[in-house]
Parts: sequence; C-alpha cells; structure tokens
Amino acid sequence: MSGTRERDARADGAAGAGVPAEQALLLGELKAYEGRAAAEAGQGKDPVNEPMIRHWCEALGDTNPAYTGPEAIAPPTMLQAWTMGGLSGHSARSAAYEELFALLDGAGFTSVVATDCEQEYLRPLRPGDAITFDAVIESVSGQKTTKLGTGHFVTTRMDVQSNGEPAGTHRFRILKYAPARREPKPEQKQKQKSKGQRPRPVINRDNAGFWAGVDRHQLLIQRCTACRTLRFPWLPGCNACGSDQWDTVEASGEGTVYSYVVMHHPPFPAFDPPYAVGLVELAEGVRMISNVVGVAPDEVRIGMPVRAEFRQVDAELVLPVFRPTTAVSDALSGAGRTADVGSATEAGGVA
Repeated sequence: MSGTRERDARADGAAGAGVPAEQALLLGELKAYEGRAAAEAGQGKDPVNEPMIRHWCEALGDTNPAYTGPEAIAPPTMLQAWTMGGLSGHSARSAAYEELFALLDGAGFTSVVATDCEQEYLRPLRPGDAITFDAVIESVSGQKTTKLGTGHFVTTRMDVQSNGEPAGTHRFRILKYAPARREPKPEQKQKQKSKGQRPRPVINRDNAGFWAGVDRHQLLIQRCTACRTLRFPWLPGCNACGSDQWDTVEASGEGTVYSYVVMHHPPFPAFDPPYAVGLVELAEGVRMISNVVGVAPDEVRIGMPVRAEFRQVDAELVLPVFRPTTAVSDALSGAGRTADVGSATEAGGVA
C-alpha cells in the first residue's frame, strides 16, 4: 500500500510541475523502481585470467608492462568485462529489471542506446581473483527529448567485489526511447528511394580531429608527445604511458590487409553485398578498419598491399577506403580475374 501511495505522490508532483497527467503517471511507475535490485549475488563467469587480459591488451594496443609478468594486474578499465554474462546471460538479473524494461517498451520506448558509463577503481585485480557483484537501478529520469527521440535515461550501478572485498563501481546509463521521425531534405528523398542514406560516423570530441582530416583528404594518426607512441583509433590518453598530450602524424596511406571479412548478410539499404571490410595495418604500424574496394571481394587476401583513397559518398560525407596497389590489380587482371572498381561497395566507414 505504501508503494502505491508513493507512486501516486510522485505522479501528483510531476503533474503539479506541468507534466501531462498520462506522462506523470508513467513517471511515477518508473520512479518506483529506483533503488530496487537489478542483479543480486552475481558471479563472474571466469576468474580474472591472463588470456583475457592478453586479448584485451592486444585489441587496444596497450603495452603497459604492469599487465604482464608474475606480478601482473588486470587493466582497471576491464572492470565490467569480468561481470559480463556473454551470450548465455546472467541468472542473477532481477525480475524488477525486466519489469522496468517491459514497462518502458509498453509505453512505446522500444529502442535503446548506451549513453555513458562511469567507473571507480578501489583495488587492482589480479589473475585468479574471483569476481562477484550486485547491481541496483539507481535512477530513472523524467521524459527527455534528444536528437534520437524522446525517452527516459536509466542508470544502473554495479558494485564489484574481488574475493569478497570491494573492487570497484560501474555505473552504466542507457536511453530507452521512441525514435524521432525525421523528414529528409528534398534532395535526399530521391537518393533514399533507390539506395538509402549512408550511415554517418559517430563524431565526438575525441575523434573530431580525425574526421576533420578526412574531410581534407588526410589520414591522421595520433602521436603521444611524451613517449612518441602512435595510436589508432583516437583516444584521449596514451595507452603506453598515460599522457594526455598528443599531436598528429599524417599517414602515408600505404598498408597491407591484416585481416578481412566479406559481408553477405544481412543486407542494408545503403549497401550492396557482397563487400569486403578489411583490418588494414598501415605502414606506420597502427591498424584501422575500412572497406577494400577496386577488387572483387573474394579476391581480397591477407598481406595484400593497399593504398588509402578518399571517397566522396555524398555531398556531406567523405570516407577513407583502401584499394589494392596497381601491381596487385594488374596481377589479378592478368590472371583472368575481373576487378570491377564499382562492384565492391564500401561499408560502414572507419572504426
């Protein structure tokens, strides 16, 4: 009974603040979930372990010596990794968490996007540590309108323990929203009828300089001014020494295909499968993801020399892509293969 009175009081307060009655009623129901458990007595699928640390460091290019050797610790930013449930999920997730999302879905807020996370580290984690955790629904915002659409921000706080002792806190915030309807510009409507609009890269304060360089047909790599380590993708700090001071180096554009995948499914309106997406190792030593164009997708090979070029996708968007060098293209052509320049539709932009 007290819970019902509390929800009614919240709804009355929202209505008194000028919020429409239906919206105020929903807000009261959502607020009732604040403070309720999202997960209880959760257990990490595996203890902290060296293979996962190695994979993490290789993926991020993090060469800090603290993460290797007999006294190794796990990178602090791996805190959430030890709590993730994988494809099978976690049995510790609470009914309240599922009910909250069902309530938002039922109100029309069916889309979800992660907005930000905050982490606090209380002690280093070492191989062999057993991870447990509890999570709580910390807050649900009032209805907010964003560029993506209208919805509610949901913040979950996870308290992580290592061998029973506090190890860190992870706050994760998502937006459950109803997508905004956007009327395309007249000149875009005809394009969308035939092919669909090309997805835009997510540009933020950390990578804006890279995309500004792409607009000028420059491939820019960050360089730490303290230890001179090159890094890509762009990051706010050096993963080798931790310095936040950096400048840029213009890449030559030369590289080789380090790995690749040929996309056949699912089809997207702006792309024509099959197309090749490559992980290209630049001559400077960093790797980046983009499309390999100018050659049939099934002719892309690991070790293939490529060179960057800049493709004007539409009036507003330029993307860097990679094309096999002239010698490679000539060799493929001489072997009786066809390398239709327009057949390999580039995908997704740069990661």
